[in-house]
Amino acid sequence: MESDWGDWLPTAVSAADPDTVAVWYLGCNGFVLKGREGTTVYIDPYVGTGDPPRTVRMIPVPFDPADVTDADAVLATHEHTDHVHGETQGPILANSEATFYGPGASVAVTQEENWQSAYDLGTDQFETVSAGESFELGEFTVHVEYAHDPDAADPVSYVFEHDTGVFFHGGDTKPDAGLERVGDEYDIDLGALAFGSPGMIPDKQTREPTYTKWYSDEAEVVEAARLLDLDRLLPTHWDMWKGLTANPEALRPHVRSFDAPDRLELAEIGDRVDL
Repeated sequence: MESDWGDWLPTAVSAADPDTVAVWYLGCNGFVLKGREGTTVYIDPYVGTGDPPRTVRMIPVPFDPADVTDADAVLATHEHTDHVHGETQGPILANSEATFYGPGASVAVTQEENWQSAYDLGTDQFETVSAGESFELGEFTVHVEYAHDPDAADPVSYVFEHDTGVFFHGGDTKPDAGLERVGDEYDIDLGALAFGSPGMIPDKQTREPTYTKWYSDEAEVVEAARLLDLDRLLPTHWDMWKGLTANPEALRPHVRSFDAPDRLELAEIGDRVDL
């Protein structure tokens, strides 16, 4: 996949020497985390262009997966194409010998699409995880947690505990009482939650414009952040699909009267935020 930006973003990640944990937003719902000891984790990276005219990518392709050589793991939150994507994640796994972690439905996609053969990967590069489990990933302790995404078959969220802070990635979760338990259990410094507008998107079969709502709206994303008791809310996904884009600045009046989140952290594709 040819990058619109050359190799500057993978180069910046490789060269970074953060004091805590550096978090790069890849657009859509993708992130790279790099800890101060060098552990590097990709979460839901996606550089596909969608399925025009149904789903049309509205942001640049920020990197060529072939340029990613430093990665310890690729994590998927659920099985949708913009979260589990062979053309993006296969080359990362091949070049870096990273391990792919995901719930059962996500790992099933890699098997159905025969990633092992297509990208010359080993069976030991795939790990199935379930909500309630935890595992060590370099300097991170990763907790696999609950997510409420009725559109997905097997969604999870991830909590990354680090000596210097805690990062939460909710996948495409919407607000639900189950998130309150997650918020009670962890002191989350920075949380990424999917946000977007409803819109008229061509139906997958008929291609007729159909009312579509895939992500939390303004009130819902703030409610999820409140349930999680986030210090900082970083909205995602609002930039990605034509017809479903939204303005994250519109969240400011929604958050101002709540105790959580304390702060709205806005990032555009390619931006770095530190814990």
